[in-house]
Amino acid sequence: MDSASAGSDNSIKEAIPATASALLSAASQQGGGGSESSPSPAPPSRYESQKRRDWNTFLQYLTNHKPPLTLARCSGTHVIEFLKYLDQFGKTKVHITDCPYFGHVNPPAPCACPLKQAWGSLDALIGRLRAAYEENGGRPESNPFGARAVRIYLREVREGQAKARGIPYEKKKRKRPTVTTTAVGVNVSRTSTQPVDGGGGRGGIGGGDDSVGAKTGANVGSATAVAAATTNSVFSALYLHHLRFEFKGY
Repeated sequence: MDSASAGSDNSIKEAIPATASALLSAASQQGGGGSESSPSPAPPSRYESQKRRDWNTFLQYLTNHKPPLTLARCSGTHVIEFLKYLDQFGKTKVHITDCPYFGHVNPPAPCACPLKQAWGSLDALIGRLRAAYEENGGRPESNPFGARAVRIYLREVREGQAKARGIPYEKKKRKRPTVTTTAVGVNVSRTSTQPVDGGGGRGGIGGGDDSVGAKTGANVGSATAVAAATTNSVFSALYLHHLRFEFKGY
């Protein structure tokens, strides 16, 4: 009986270290795995995703072009052809000149005028492709999306759609912030003292009119008196405020 109990005690003592070591190894593996894991990168913004899709679409257009074009040989003319190619997927009704609803903002009935890409969509598309071209190694001076022909085409599309749809495209004027400043000051005239010739008349430089000199002196004196009175009143008010503060504190 004693031998059986002793054997069971020995097996329990041997099992406890094995279990503890297994738990420690599992905890170390979990800790090591957590330290090695790095945070996942932030997903791209909506603008970046759209720019990537537009760039891939343009590259696919160059591949399917007949004859096929490379990006190095692409010019503003090919960009305009690409914009016209996208008109077949447009959803904006652009009335032709002979349409009775030409120039109507809200036509009362449907018509057979074609659907095209809106000017705003094309303008935003060119902006994204222009940025993507330079991000993929293109030089700014040879960027076909910034060519003068492309800018002229976009301007013609804007003016044509404005007339056909009766919706003028006007640039939004930025409101400049108005800053109001209040300036308070005392104007004090300064006069230069010059020697007065006692025997001079009215025609000489040294001579002058005594009444003018008297008026100038009076004006300077009055201005000085006003400034002194203002200064005294300010100091008096500060002194009274100081006394009132000390009285309250006492």
